[in-house]
Amino acid sequence: MTTTGASGLPRPPIDELIDRDGQLHRLVYAYVAAGTAWLIFGTLVGTYLALKFVWPDLGVAPWLAFGRLRPVHTNVLFWGWASPAMLALALWVVPRTSQRPLFSVRLAAISLVLINLAVLAGVVCLLCGVNNGAGEYREFTWPVMGTFALGLSLVAYTLYRTIADRAIEQVYISNWYILAALLWMVTLVVVAYLPWVQTGLGGTVIAGFYMHMGVGMWFTPMVLGVTYYVLPKLLNKPIYSYALGVLAFWTQLAFYPMLGAHHFLFSAIPWWLQTTAIVFSVGMLVPVVAGTGNFLLTMRGSGRTIARSYALPFILVGVVMYFLASTQGTFEAFRTFNRTWHFTDFTVAHAHLTMYGFVVFLIWGGIYGLVPALTGHEPRRAPVGVHFWLALVGLAAYGFALMIGGTARGMSWIAGAPFADSVTLMAPYWTGRAVGGVLMFLAHLVFAYNVWTMRPTLAEPPR
Repeated sequence: MTTTGASGLPRPPIDELIDRDGQLHRLVYAYVAAGTAWLIFGTLVGTYLALKFVWPDLGVAPWLAFGRLRPVHTNVLFWGWASPAMLALALWVVPRTSQRPLFSVRLAAISLVLINLAVLAGVVCLLCGVNNGAGEYREFTWPVMGTFALGLSLVAYTLYRTIADRAIEQVYISNWYILAALLWMVTLVVVAYLPWVQTGLGGTVIAGFYMHMGVGMWFTPMVLGVTYYVLPKLLNKPIYSYALGVLAFWTQLAFYPMLGAHHFLFSAIPWWLQTTAIVFSVGMLVPVVAGTGNFLLTMRGSGRTIARSYALPFILVGVVMYFLASTQGTFEAFRTFNRTWHFTDFTVAHAHLTMYGFVVFLIWGGIYGLVPALTGHEPRRAPVGVHFWLALVGLAAYGFALMIGGTARGMSWIAGAPFADSVTLMAPYWTGRAVGGVLMFLAHLVFAYNVWTMRPTLAEPPR
């Protein structure tokens, strides 16, 4: 018997197989909603910090200090927003590509609770001045990050068992990336918090390893894996080349783990390790070109479909930014450019172009492309367009201001100008940063409204 969903349209047969009672649909939306709440909080903090560069006396309480709020901003957006949002999409993709119900909705729900508890506890600790103090993006103390890793392990086990019990022989390319990202991330958290490698130069090397592996072996493969499902689905045609996807997967694994040391060029780290990081940074062009080319060739000839869609423009921007930001990272690894850009605001711009322009835009594309199908409620086109343009223009203003200002600042240091002069030099560029940050925050408010309009109904789908 054919059933109907919340929209009144017939439910696809795959829904009848994997989510007869609607529990998975509500769980996926819960992940998206929780992540969106953290997105609003995390970028509110980030916007406040951007404004403090323009008005330094904007708040003088200890818990409003830059040193406490900056890690709140980064860790909330990494672990509270982007991670649950990616997991939400993975919980949709894996059962469908495996043609099996999710192994355990209950374990996945417990995972969401643990992740949110970890982020909440981490925020409270950071605001109180309690942090790990051992490197960027790992300011959460080990009990907090251990709780996060436990939640991640539960959802990893759930997805692994779902794929292991699949009804088809092949493992679809999306699941290669998703499973690998989960396994790499759990391993990365453990290595990053092992106490006996956190001192001296060993701690420095691990810091570079952690911050780069977090981006390249967690966020990157996860969003790429989701995109390998979402893009063909929305375009209604197969991915251009399965082989290119496999090439990108294995070369990502081969090159990325050695990149972290390029954050510490001209440091006390052995010169050969720095050079190795540079060489492997160049090697990263292989998976980047393979992946970007695969997606763009899949989109070739679909201009009208992209223009009519409210999800595909986000994916297009994400794919283009994947290439641009990754290529920029390769150039930053060269000693000639690193000498100018390192320790400047250029690095901040690069981080946002990567995490925001690439990762977050692909997440938004996945949410807009898949969530209406599971809830039966589509967002209005106008607010989605407002979200897209506010986010894109805000990112451009933010990125160009800091890239131009960061380059000028680095050149002033090389010329021997006093440090105070470089602070004065950055004043107009920090204003551009604040303008871009405000626009992006406004985009997130619109996105939150769109997520609300896509909420599922409380009633179970009729049988």
